[in-house]
Amino acid sequence: MNASEQATNLILASKIATAVNLFKFEFPDAKSDLKPWKNDPETRELVDPDSIDIGFHFPGISKSWQSRSVLIQIRFYQDPVHDSRRAIGVEVAAFDHRGEAWRLSTVEDWSIVGVAVPAPEIGDKLKQICRQILEVFNKPND
Repeated sequence: MNASEQATNLILASKIATAVNLFKFEFPDAKSDLKPWKNDPETRELVDPDSIDIGFHFPGISKSWQSRSVLIQIRFYQDPVHDSRRAIGVEVAAFDHRGEAWRLSTVEDWSIVGVAVPAPEIGDKLKQICRQILEVFNKPND
């Protein structure tokens, strides 16, 4: 679900801003997009209500990234027994003019797979950002 729609309180809005800043700190040329999904019935049907989705767009196409746009989806699980919600993983997908170029999932084995994967140093930075995002969203609210 679009990050802008998930920012329903100050704590969540602050955590979303922190996730954006973690990415932009490493990749300052990226432009953030808190509404990466269209607001039409077809798209709404596909959107996961248990995720916070943030898009990033780069000027031109980067050889080290092998893409122009990146979608970060922070996945959550609502535990009905303990009445708690926690981040269970981060999915990163990169897109170019042909569609999806590569994907990284922290839910599985943290490998980057696709037709054109980014440079190793980009992959390492992304994995570090994913770790930090999980820490931010799983930190107890003070």
